[in-house]
Amino acid sequence: MSTIIAAGITVEGEIVADEDLQIGGTVRGKLTSKDVVAIEAGAVVEADVQAASLTIGGNLVGNSHVTERVDLLAGARVIGNVKAARITIAEGAQFKGNVDMDV
Repeated sequence: MSTIIAAGITVEGEIVADEDLQIGGTVRGKLTSKDVVAIEAGAVVEADVQAASLTIGGNLVGNSHVTERVDLLAGARVIGNVKAARITIAEGAQFKGNVDMDV
């Protein structure tokens, strides 16, 4: 099961989820999930993210602390530091920040 923040929805504040979190809209604040956070193409996230796994297809401005892996898909734009065991950056993704793989 997953929680969906659809396109056209804006959430400001702290989001804590015990399940997958799928973002298609705008989120500002802080995101924490015990599972997967997926930022879809067209989504805007201005938040620090903590998750087991993070997939980014949209825009993320903030730091990420991920226990497993971060995947930047083609078209992703990320500004912030990433701390994760593994990271993949697809051709066409943009990334500005530092990567720390010592989790």
